[in-house]
Amino acid sequence: MNVQKCLKVLDDVLAFKAVIPFVKFTGGIGRKAMAKQCKAPGSKGRWPVKATAVYKKLVKNAIANAEAEQLDPETLYISHAQVNRAPPGRRRTYRAHGRIGKYASQPAHIEIILKQKEEPVKKMEEEERVKISKKDAARRRFVKVG
Repeated sequence: MNVQKCLKVLDDVLAFKAVIPFVKFTGGIGRKAMAKQCKAPGSKGRWPVKATAVYKKLVKNAIANAEAEQLDPETLYISHAQVNRAPPGRRRTYRAHGRIGKYASQPAHIEIILKQKEEPVKKMEEEERVKISKKDAARRRFVKVG
């Protein structure tokens, strides 16, 4: 996806003008009429404001890194994006009757790779080939002796 288009979609989500369709983990996610535009299954979607803000910040950082490498930000596109689960930060909370409960955060490792759109290589002009049948090709391979 083009980086400028990505930033526009993220801005629209933050302004509640576009919805993020939920496809895989849809249990307990309410239906939204706006999700029909994305053709989401069961028209299920949300506006994850916190996650969108974090992702937008990461994309802007990736664009700044690409500009530092003398790449044109207008031709950048996201070639790879991956999110992995990170080890949870463990804390404890104190409950009633002297008990202790776990209080863990669920962080993630986010990986974004931007590449520059390259112009396609022009095809070389080929000479017109004379079509030869299999029979003629076999005759040409045959060498007369004597």
